[in-house]
Amino acid sequence: MEATVAKTGTEGKLWGGAQSPLKARYGKMMIWFFILSDSLTFTGFLASYGLMRFKFADVWPIPDEVYNHVPFLHGVEAPMYFVAFMTFVLIFSSVTMVLAVDAGSRLERKKVAVYLALTLLGGFVFLGSQVYEWSTFIKGNYGAVETNGGAILQFVDTDGKRVAIADFVGAPTTERIEHTSSEGVWYKSEKQFYTGMTMEQVHAGMLAHENVLIRIQEKDEHGQHIILSREESLSKLERDGREVVMGANLRHNEYGHPLFANFFFFITGFHGFHVSIGVMLNFVAFTNVVLGRYEEKRDYEMVEKVGLYWHFVDLVWVFVFTFFYLV
Repeated sequence: MEATVAKTGTEGKLWGGAQSPLKARYGKMMIWFFILSDSLTFTGFLASYGLMRFKFADVWPIPDEVYNHVPFLHGVEAPMYFVAFMTFVLIFSSVTMVLAVDAGSRLERKKVAVYLALTLLGGFVFLGSQVYEWSTFIKGNYGAVETNGGAILQFVDTDGKRVAIADFVGAPTTERIEHTSSEGVWYKSEKQFYTGMTMEQVHAGMLAHENVLIRIQEKDEHGQHIILSREESLSKLERDGREVVMGANLRHNEYGHPLFANFFFFITGFHGFHVSIGVMLNFVAFTNVVLGRYEEKRDYEMVEKVGLYWHFVDLVWVFVFTFFYLV
């Protein structure tokens, strides 16, 4: 029987575990494996969000009414403007990352440093914007009342515009007892962060302002929240109102269904964690470029690997942006 012998030329050369499987270095292959596995993780998270979003479509918050804050423009409703700015910054940083990798392939050290610095700036701006977005989301602007069944009652005027509870309730009339060893823990039985307002104050304030109505979570055939009549509003508040809610946390939120806030904090926070890692990796690469370490080796592959991760983070944000802010 004739033995089978591998060819010794380049055409029949067998791969025996060398440094470049599939014509790619080991490090770059591992980055692609990580991106693939992390993509599956984000896919699971976004699929879960999508399932809940359409399961509770009738009571899900309207994105334009939630994400309408812009720094230094207090009281001005600009839906999606700030989120669009965040998205532009992150996509622009991906462009500068491409330019950095391209400059590295031509061994242009100064250009690599400049483009990495711009990428770092974009990452810091995005993270700072996300901190602002989280703070405004947690704090809230209008407030709402949570019912005994866990639904949210929001307040509007006769024109359908949102009305803040503080606008018709006024300042709290009671003060909290100072914490001492004899008094024990403040308001231990409270289920919600202290808002300074009681249901009695909200009811009295609504009685004193005849133009205030209640808007419930359920939507009409046009996809807008249903607004109750004056009589229905007063009856609903007195019969079902349980506690005042300001902003959002993991248990309650003034915007609507509690799952909305849970998914928002988890998914955007998980993505923000990835961006933070990307900023650190970019900083390490930038430092090495400035010190000339890649120039000595005449190899900028590390910049390329960091770029792959950064592009992945940007691509994930496109899907997060679509799921949370546009759908």
